[in-house]
Amino acid sequence: MPCDLHPGRALGGLIMFKDPIVEEVRAVRKKHAERFNFNLRKIAEDLRAKEQQSGRKVVSFPPKPSRKKAAV
Repeated sequence: MPCDLHPGRALGGLIMFKDPIVEEVRAVRKKHAERFNFNLRKIAEDLRAKEQQSGRKVVSFPPKPSRKKAAV
C-alpha cells in the first residue's frame, strides 16, 4: 500500500494513503449528520445534549486574539 505523497506526481496524479481510522470516523460523522439532514444547527444541538448527558467536565478556552497584519 503506497503511503508516500510524492511519487505519483511524476505520473500526473497524487497518491494518497487511506487511513482506515480516518475513513471510519468520516463514515460515523456522515451517518450522524444524515440523521439531521445535514442541518448544522441540529447537529450541534445534539452534540451539546450528548456532552451534557456524559457527565464529563467540559473545558472551553477563550478565543485567541487575532494577529494584526503589518501595514504594507
